[in-house]
Amino acid sequence: MLELNPGVILIVGALLMPILPHVARGLLGVLLPLLALYHLISLPRGELGTITLFDLQLVTLRIDDLSFPFAIVFLIAAVIAAVYSLHVRGWVQHMSQQMYAGAAIAAVLAGDLVTLFVFWEITAITSVFLIWAIGSERAYNVGMRYLIVQVGSGVLLLAGVMMHAQANGSIAFDTLAKITVSGTGDVPLSAWLMLIGIGVKAAFPILHAWLPDAYPEATPTGAVWLSAFTTKLAIYTLARGYPGSDLLIPIGAVMVIFPLVFAMVADDLRRVLSYALINQLGFMVIGVGIGTELAIAGVAANAFGHVIYKSLLFMALGAVLLQTGTAKASALGGLHRTMPITVTCGVLAMLSISVPLFSGYVAKTLIMSAAMKHDVAWLYLLLLFGSVGVFVTAGIRVAYEAYFRTPTAANATRDQAGDPPWNMQLAMALGAVVSIAVGLNPSALYAILPGDISYPAYKPDKVLAQLQILLFAALGFALMVRFGLYRSPVPSRVTDADWFYRTLGYNIASTLLLMLAGAWKTISEAGSNFVNYAEQSIGRTHNPDGILGRTWSTGFMAFVATLMLAVYLLIFYAREFSR
Repeated sequence: MLELNPGVILIVGALLMPILPHVARGLLGVLLPLLALYHLISLPRGELGTITLFDLQLVTLRIDDLSFPFAIVFLIAAVIAAVYSLHVRGWVQHMSQQMYAGAAIAAVLAGDLVTLFVFWEITAITSVFLIWAIGSERAYNVGMRYLIVQVGSGVLLLAGVMMHAQANGSIAFDTLAKITVSGTGDVPLSAWLMLIGIGVKAAFPILHAWLPDAYPEATPTGAVWLSAFTTKLAIYTLARGYPGSDLLIPIGAVMVIFPLVFAMVADDLRRVLSYALINQLGFMVIGVGIGTELAIAGVAANAFGHVIYKSLLFMALGAVLLQTGTAKASALGGLHRTMPITVTCGVLAMLSISVPLFSGYVAKTLIMSAAMKHDVAWLYLLLLFGSVGVFVTAGIRVAYEAYFRTPTAANATRDQAGDPPWNMQLAMALGAVVSIAVGLNPSALYAILPGDISYPAYKPDKVLAQLQILLFAALGFALMVRFGLYRSPVPSRVTDADWFYRTLGYNIASTLLLMLAGAWKTISEAGSNFVNYAEQSIGRTHNPDGILGRTWSTGFMAFVATLMLAVYLLIFYAREFSR
């Protein structure tokens, strides 16, 4: 029996958005993921959708221990984000949001590589409208860069899929390769191509610049949707295709550390959250690289918790952006007096990153325990540092800059902004409730994770150690502010790896184009001069006064013809006598 993929419910339902009035669009946006969530929960485990197409065995729906938690949290996030977006009037945003979320869910539940690729590309095409909806030239340029990168990721994935299918005679989406640091020679090219394609979407180092470039330029609601789906779909694909590939451990380690530097100096707070998002992806990439049962469960748990609390962080800043017109630290401050609901939810989101009793803690502790058992001492210390670092940058710093810092005189008018519309407040409250519920009852989350996970999240020694580290980090930040050692950022633009193609690449391309233009100008001028010379030469002989253009008498022409005949005869007889 062919069961309907829950993600398709959102995609097909989104087609009704253009013909519905505003209120009905919003309600349908909430109803669709709720309906898909009910459908998913009611389905049994296994491969439920199989189609034969052109000798390809497509598995359009597979529910197992790895895909289920990802699909569940995607649908929960879609419900919350749809509530958050109820006030949006444009049908384009509503339609693209639902199709984007539906494609991500359908991709997670795909059982073959071709179905995965199809929905992978749909996520790229539909999500770009959440950036273009701003309507500015800057948003258009950012959206084009985002679309090129995302489609390029799909092209690499497709090339790998085609080579894999040709070599193995199968498109089943199972473990694709195990790529190790020491022995990568036997890994087929197809596995490398797919890994790079997935790595683009997962924001691997150097390949990551699209994320902090695009997410801060999306609409206040669009950034919430973007933060939930694209990168976590890539993490799921890594966990499915490359578990135990220890090459991912150093890649994840770099992802954990380097974004913290950018997050500490960026002025746009949504850019800060974007870099913090890469930091948390690093945790998950390391978990995939470790590859043990506990580590893969930790990857799924981190994805679950991260989708919720990162969406909540973006919702809180989206509310600030909507009400004040900016999300830049240099232009904010003092909002705790006028936006109490937003600030409360923002602080809860901050606590959800790493503090016990919240979702981030019960998820991170699995990967950190897996790292400790991996017998790599530096890895546990690195994850601990990354956990504290992201708590300071994406938590304490964002809360201080936006909500509690004394505003400057130039920011006084923004200080009067109130809380956003009721639906945004409700969505933030829902996100906070889910995050706290997961933190208070981690066994409910652990029950749906892959493997048989029975882990005591709240061991007294671990809780105490985590609280001590976080409290010392918070105290250190407070002392830096108190004694003037912390400097708030000034309006600026942070240059990242995108410098290679937005600055260096642009300059190189501009120089090459100027050189080509100069060479073409030289060639065209030389050609024009040659044509003019030839025209003048021909004119001297063929114009009415030229030697070939004048009128000749009949007698003279007969003489010329006779002379030519005589020359021909001489040549003919000379040739004959020479034989």
